[in-house]
Amino acid sequence: MQLVVARIGRAHGIKGEVTVEVRTDEPELRLAPGAVLATDPASAGPLTIATGRVHSGRLLLRFEGVRDRNAAEALRNTLLIAEVDPNETPEDPEEFYDHQLEDLEVVTSDGTVVGRIESVAHLPAQDLLVVRRENGGEVLVPFVEEIVPEIDLEAQRAVIDPPPGLLDEATAQPGAGPADASGREGTGSSGEERTGSSGREEATGSSGEGEATGPGGEDTENSGGEDAEDSGGESAR
Repeated sequence: MQLVVARIGRAHGIKGEVTVEVRTDEPELRLAPGAVLATDPASAGPLTIATGRVHSGRLLLRFEGVRDRNAAEALRNTLLIAEVDPNETPEDPEEFYDHQLEDLEVVTSDGTVVGRIESVAHLPAQDLLVVRRENGGEVLVPFVEEIVPEIDLEAQRAVIDPPPGLLDEATAQPGAGPADASGREGTGSSGEERTGSSGREEATGSSGEGEATGPGGEDTENSGGEDAEDSGGESAR
């Protein structure tokens, strides 16, 4: 199974280093020196990490064979992909890989069927469960403990306690994706497996996505209009 663990940003300095937007809760494992990563586009890789360090709150990586700024800049926006055992689960029991959540039946606390999880949208503020309703509509459910108190993988069910109005606001447009409902542009790669991990936050104002909270988070990378919406990243509750 393939997991998107990072996106390469701009070049840093003149010796081939690049900034990295982290999309894993385990950068010390997935992005350690010596790690060999596939890429999207495939023509850019595979890439072997030579060195890694944190600078001003951002993770900087240098890859073997990338020795100058021009070579580093040529990798900009490349996705880094790790091979992961499909049976592997996050260490934190409150975290889940996206593929574990997808297709779970969604019910309310009183047992009312809402629909099924179609995908997970990783936004800067928080993660959202994209739920396809039985009438073909779509509802975006904030993946926070107050609203999603229970994930039962054995029963293949997610229990939600929606605040007033959440389910009433669901769009009824069959085929509308998360980009249509949230206003984001649909920029994910069609060949990318959506196999990141998501975690429910205790408060709705925080996403656990590595770029914002981990040691490899970036403080300015997206200010230049670059997309950071591919859903294969990881986040923490």
